[in-house]
Amino acid sequence: MDLVKVALTDAVKAKALELGFDLVAVGPADPPERGAAFEAWLDAGYAGTMEYMARTLGKRLDPRRVLPGARSAVAVALNYYQGELPVQESWAPVARYAWGRDYHEVMTPRLESLLAFLKEKGGPGIDGRVYVDTGPVLERELAARAGLGWIGKNTMLLHPKVGSWFFIGVILTTAELEFGEPLPDRCGHCTACLEVCPTHAFVGPYVLDATRCISYLTIEHKGPIAEELKPLMGQWLFGCDLCQSVCPWNRKAPVTREPQFLPDEPFMALDELRKLSEAEFRERFHGSALMRPKRQGMMRNVEVALATRRTA
Repeated sequence: MDLVKVALTDAVKAKALELGFDLVAVGPADPPERGAAFEAWLDAGYAGTMEYMARTLGKRLDPRRVLPGARSAVAVALNYYQGELPVQESWAPVARYAWGRDYHEVMTPRLESLLAFLKEKGGPGIDGRVYVDTGPVLERELAARAGLGWIGKNTMLLHPKVGSWFFIGVILTTAELEFGEPLPDRCGHCTACLEVCPTHAFVGPYVLDATRCISYLTIEHKGPIAEELKPLMGQWLFGCDLCQSVCPWNRKAPVTREPQFLPDEPFMALDELRKLSEAEFRERFHGSALMRPKRQGMMRNVEVALATRRTA
């Protein structure tokens, strides 16, 4: 056993928890074991209009093309589950992860601090890159291999203590660290997440057709939504939490310790939302993940929700 490597790993894990992360795990920065499955997913067209995934395929399939000399991946989790809140009903059309401040703004500075700590303790020559759902790396794959959780049938990362209501952040580093062990798949025979999806976005267990996923349609998709899908989308304006809400592992999910993920006011009614000008939209949702589809995309979502309400 390399005591220096173990000591550095323990120090990094302790620092991650000190910075407010709820979980931390370390694994290899090797090509993902599910690389072939990811390529097949892209070839099947399940990524929809997210062409950037194919453009950066080479880097996604080999972290060392992102960071030359990468040896380790430090994966962290930050819980965002808000529990029951007085304003919850007004926020029902919005996925929980977007109820508060944009998670990129919350997590990135902490990951950068963790990387700075790693460089300081690791000595000269240690390099690293920080990623929070923004770069050409498969964070979920790296996190699963490190032991941060297992990939569930709804394609979310699950951990027995916190369920799936958490964000993932990853540091790729040239430092040589002690690796953890992957967690076993504990989904068993449960198919609740697959059955609850109103648009039938799951091709099967562990395979999501993003082109039918409400989260993709309301956030990532550009242009009009297919007519046959509109009546199935309910009142969702931004994202969807259905496949997480029914997961048994989320029944006892702890409430987040991070106040920045709590909404500071009730959400807007549809009629009020549709009246926002471009400037008003930017002012109202500045610093929020709700800026992602931009005003044009949000107004499209509002019209779909209103049409669904009229025909309900």
